[in-house]
Amino acid sequence: MSHTTIQLDRISIEFPRTRVTLGTIERSLLRMVGIGARREPMFTALDDVSLEVKEGEVLGLVGRNGAGKSTLLRVIAGVYRPDQGTAKRSGRVSLLAGLGVGFNGNLSGRENAYLYGAILGHRRRVMDGLLPGVIEFSGLQDFIDQPLRTYSSGMKARLGFSVASAIRPEILLIDEVLAVGDAEFKERSAQRIKEMMNEAGTVLIAAHSLGLLKQVCNRAILVEKGKITQDGTPDQVIATYMGDQQPKLKAAGSR
Repeated sequence: MSHTTIQLDRISIEFPRTRVTLGTIERSLLRMVGIGARREPMFTALDDVSLEVKEGEVLGLVGRNGAGKSTLLRVIAGVYRPDQGTAKRSGRVSLLAGLGVGFNGNLSGRENAYLYGAILGHRRRVMDGLLPGVIEFSGLQDFIDQPLRTYSSGMKARLGFSVASAIRPEILLIDEVLAVGDAEFKERSAQRIKEMMNEAGTVLIAAHSLGLLKQVCNRAILVEKGKITQDGTPDQVIATYMGDQQPKLKAAGSR
């Protein structure tokens, strides 16, 4: 019998609507002149979400942009700590999302590979063993010791993907990262993801490609306004999602 690899119990998380927040000094100055610090407007990214995923499941996350899919994956990965509830996972986790976050333009591609690997939780000795394969897969052999600022966006994405996908996890989380770079690399990256999905014990994938979700997932959830509103087969969940979208699409087309 398959064991539970992901257990979310009544997870809630809020974020400020504004990007810039007041620091301690600014707040103190406002209090000195008699202006009380206003409470920042918040929005609820996840609202009382509970979810159980078992080993061997490939779970698709369906929903509009801003529904909470990416936040849900980041809570599972341990990137975000929930304000309420508990998140448990069993096994090594790899999150494929935001490729190249933390890259430094003044460092070489090689140095950035080590840096990104450290961000993903890989020790130096692990990266020493992985780096030759990372460089070969990325196809950046002639540029790996050049400053990252000389790279195109596609080259940066290739390096980020190659590092992020170098270690096979027990839990694989994919957030809209299905193909990057040029046509040849897109084909190779898609094949790499398929291999990772076959080797990982549990896979969660958020993608706008509903056809892909139908093809690779054996279960799906519908995420709406920070809540899971449906849990079923990919066909069932996608049918509900598409049905909800039709009135919006018609209204947009009539303008």
